[in-house]
Amino acid sequence: MKPARPRPRKKRELPEPFVWHDVQVLRSSISDRGKIRARRVTGLSPKQHRTVAAAIKSAREMALLPYPSKGR
Repeated sequence: MKPARPRPRKKRELPEPFVWHDVQVLRSSISDRGKIRARRVTGLSPKQHRTVAAAIKSAREMALLPYPSKGR
């Protein structure tokens, strides 16, 4: 059996300039339950992920995005 080859990473770029009120871009980084998706799922760099997370939190404060729903 051959060893598994790692899949090539998909790189994702954010539009410049990136702003918190661009809801369409932010929606692609949250799950259907409202949680922020992991960096390995979205394909962002660590710096980009921190920027997106801060923007999602700001958009939640302004009621543009939902807060995560309760589990049960």
